[in-house]
Amino acid sequence: MSKQVSRGGRRHSRRRFMKTALKASAAVAAAQVIPGSALGMDGLPPSERIVVGGIGIGNRGTYDLGCFFQQPDVQFVAVADVKANRRAAVKNMTDKKYGNENCKTYRDFRELLDRDDIDAVLIATGPNWHTTASIYAARAGKDMYCEKPCTKNIAQSLILRDTMKRTGRIFQAGTQRRNLPHFAFACELARTGKLGKLTAVHAHPGGMGCKMSGWHTPEEQPAKEVVDWDMYLGPAAWRPYNRRLLNGFHFEKGGGLVGGGVLEWGSHCVDLCQWAVGADDTAPVEYNPPENGRVTAKYENGCKLVIRGDGWIGLGSCPVRFEGETGWVEAGDSGKLVLSSPELLAGRKVAEIGGYPATFHVRDFLDCVKTRNQPKTNAEAACWAHIACHAQNNSIFLGRQLKYDLEKHEFIDDPEANRLRSEALRSPWRI
Repeated sequence: MSKQVSRGGRRHSRRRFMKTALKASAAVAAAQVIPGSALGMDGLPPSERIVVGGIGIGNRGTYDLGCFFQQPDVQFVAVADVKANRRAAVKNMTDKKYGNENCKTYRDFRELLDRDDIDAVLIATGPNWHTTASIYAARAGKDMYCEKPCTKNIAQSLILRDTMKRTGRIFQAGTQRRNLPHFAFACELARTGKLGKLTAVHAHPGGMGCKMSGWHTPEEQPAKEVVDWDMYLGPAAWRPYNRRLLNGFHFEKGGGLVGGGVLEWGSHCVDLCQWAVGADDTAPVEYNPPENGRVTAKYENGCKLVIRGDGWIGLGSCPVRFEGETGWVEAGDSGKLVLSSPELLAGRKVAEIGGYPATFHVRDFLDCVKTRNQPKTNAEAACWAHIACHAQNNSIFLGRQLKYDLEKHEFIDDPEANRLRSEALRSPWRI
């Protein structure tokens, strides 16, 4: 299967082609004399291996990488990061696992994507880069596990979905709770009518602040090899270097907006609510600004999406609650469920796995890389869950009710809100 060449569409030069061919030949020769166990693969045949590279591996990415390392059919071979210390840390971690010095490092992620031996990538940059890196990866013929928030705005959500459809790539958003048994069971109860007709689904946000990104005090910029500031900014508007912005949590989360707990932490919970409603191909049509510490959106069928920070039973972080006409269920990161009636269990025993591990979600992704089936949080599901979060953030930012047209993907009779659906991307990062 032919693959598109990234880096602006330039084709490999003859010299580069010969160099790559020689390296590939050397790798094949080495594989003939080095047992799989020495490579950390326990003798797994090459046809069963999934070769993985990482893009932007910081704190969360390092955790994700550890989950990939636990999978016997993964061979991690390269990392791309704008920060030298992170490149070195991931290389050290990888080489230590495999007992060699083979992990390659890149400052420019496009060089990693140019490698034909890489099947999939872990994208754990800051949210500013998620969509753009995913689009480039798809064009390069890679499957991807991408941390969330996956998109910066509504327009990017649709572009991401459409690109994965067009290219046939496997995309898994990092909303790992879909692969935890107690959350899955709660969503199943709601989705299959066991609670009666759904009246409301409740999500927990990470706050409801939402404002435009500011301009930090300029600081002396490090050398490019230490921190590539221009690459870090990527598609975002240029601004002077400030070390605080190097923490992705302090940088833009979407559409030039920062804060946005509904999109950041809250997107985990909103995603579960979407799944419970059976809304992996739709979103609420009405969004309201905060009132008494909560916001309420409405689906076409009248079911409410309530996003609130208080009033929970106390089942750990990221709680969700699903209410129907005949019953309700609440779940959280403790791994526990509370049900309106024990009869809803119907004799089933639901495993309690606390702490929201991503291992099961990573395994789901890898299985789908092999089967080409769609993972639990595929691009379609991620698209609509993110649209719900972005639209709600827009309502919070503007301080008024917004109504969303699901067919035209625009806010009805609100030009100002519609301008928040997309943003200009800094050259050359066009998607």
